[in-house]
Amino acid sequence: MRVAYEVACKCLPRHTHKFSRKDFNLPQLFACLVLREHQKKSYRGIEALLRDCPEWLADIGLSRVPDHNTLCRAFAVIMSMKHRVHRMQDAIVKRLLERNKLGKILAVDSTHMERWHSSKYYDYRVAQSHGRDRKSHGNAGRSDAVKGMPKLGLGVDTASHVVLSHCTRTGMGSDAPDFEPLLFQAWRRGRVKTVVADAGYDSEANHRIARQDMNVRSIIPAKVGRPTSKPPSGRWRRLMKERFGRKADAKSYGQRWQVETVNSMIKRNLGSSLRARSAKRREMEMTLRVLVHNIMLLLCRQRRVETEQLRPRFSSPQNTCSGFPPQNQHRKRESARTHERPPL
Repeated sequence: MRVAYEVACKCLPRHTHKFSRKDFNLPQLFACLVLREHQKKSYRGIEALLRDCPEWLADIGLSRVPDHNTLCRAFAVIMSMKHRVHRMQDAIVKRLLERNKLGKILAVDSTHMERWHSSKYYDYRVAQSHGRDRKSHGNAGRSDAVKGMPKLGLGVDTASHVVLSHCTRTGMGSDAPDFEPLLFQAWRRGRVKTVVADAGYDSEANHRIARQDMNVRSIIPAKVGRPTSKPPSGRWRRLMKERFGRKADAKSYGQRWQVETVNSMIKRNLGSSLRARSAKRREMEMTLRVLVHNIMLLLCRQRRVETEQLRPRFSSPQNTCSGFPPQNQHRKRESARTHERPPL
């Protein structure tokens, strides 16, 4: 919580209005929201957890626990300040850049999040109770099911798994329009020299944006369109077709899987389903999870950050790591790699 509070103090105003109540300020409430996502709890759940851990409140200057309604309203206020959220992302990446943790290869990809908390078996039984068999349940209503799926696009530094850029939207569609904002945000924050993406981002315009406008080498397989033996008409797509044919970029393109690793890290550590009901608040929640993921990487350089729901009896001021729940000291880090990689 302490690190999240320090980052928010530099980027968020203390209050939204001069006549606001001074019980809490926005950086303190943001730190509570980060802890809520970290512990995968509801607003009432994080209120109960903070009530049992007064030392965490004292670490960010709180004398009493914020109400769950206060946290809910603070979430909408803070995450709607898009320029402030981008400033917090800039501050986190800047601190990692000062530690020389960032590389020069950017991996771009997108993933879908679940809209509600329900298991696959529950969905199957609901469909079975409505008279559908297993086969029809798998195919029926697919267009309706994916129509409102929350989508998260990520631009990830392959050396440290830090999310340098992100974009959120709802529904299906091509990934190609998201390439420019993802690359521009990452190029502005980091030291990107190469960008790798799958065939979903393939277009001649994206290659021109990367190579001519930002001087970034783009590696994207030219597979969009009908299969044909003719080379693509565009200059850069034709070059990609030729280089992928002789596997000239196999080593660099292999780093694209690092973004899949980050997708898995976010879903495993912070959850794959969203709690919000509206599309707008789901996009805000995905943005908050990206911030929490980067804060976790900022915190744990050589120690793990536990994401399981810990009981308050384990909490003590001397065992907490910057306000987050205490670590399992008996668990030793197992790593067979020679290079240093920020663990989760």
